[in-house]
Amino acid sequence: MRKPVRKVVFPVAGLGTRFLPATKAIPKEMMPLVDRPLLQHAVEEARAAGIEDFVFVTGRSKRAIEDHFDADTELNRTLEERGKPEALEEVRHSEIAPGRCFYTRQQVPLGLGHAVWCARAVIGDEPFAIILPDDYVLADKPCLKQMVEAYEETGGNVVAVVDVPREHTRRYGILDVESDDGRLAKVRGLVEKPKPEEAPSTLSIIGRYILMPEVFDHLENQQTGAGGEIQLTDAMAKLIGTQPFHGLRFEGTRYDCGDKIGFVEATIAYALSRPDLSDKVRELLKKFG
Repeated sequence: MRKPVRKVVFPVAGLGTRFLPATKAIPKEMMPLVDRPLLQHAVEEARAAGIEDFVFVTGRSKRAIEDHFDADTELNRTLEERGKPEALEEVRHSEIAPGRCFYTRQQVPLGLGHAVWCARAVIGDEPFAIILPDDYVLADKPCLKQMVEAYEETGGNVVAVVDVPREHTRRYGILDVESDDGRLAKVRGLVEKPKPEEAPSTLSIIGRYILMPEVFDHLENQQTGAGGEIQLTDAMAKLIGTQPFHGLRFEGTRYDCGDKIGFVEATIAYALSRPDLSDKVRELLKKFG
């Protein structure tokens, strides 16, 4: 029996410099798509996939994240007294149950691999998921749920992938593919941010992972890679050949919310997906031609 995926890591220690000055005092992960912060969208995706424990790798000035997922008894009481049950339900839905929420700090910005390594004590010897909140995926079936189903088929490591233009391969971790049935690609190698002419494919990893705990053995070496950072891709590559490793072409649309235009696009797409907003938003967009 394969161990279930019960834990998720959210690496949220970044400074969000591309969104300054908004992120001077507000964590970029708390910027909202309509009325839900990016990070809450990620937490809800994880819940839908059966995740039970939530691990946040934070940095300085990230207190708003802790407060958001905590219970605010005064606010809850005020909403109840004022007869606002719908607002109260929304607030309570943002809370994470006691004993299921864990925070650890990445004290120095040494890369994604280092951020994930900071969560090792909480993860232990279990398979775990990683969600990068900057990558918002709009899908009928949440992306991570699709990945958990793929993991139950294949075992081992599973990453979410999309095809990107070849000129963009230098931005991503790229798969070297052994076989591909159009949904699942069996991986024989990974390359972090290759030059377009050197990329083994255009199949790019986005911010969704299911990894085996052995990845921590390789992250423990603290070996730097591209950009002088400790790259998660380098550690994952060392698992290939010893464990199953697949890329999943998920059903849905990914939006890069680390980019200003991507964030605006994601906001519009999410608003259009909501029955309470879609008609009004469509009318609003007509004003802009």
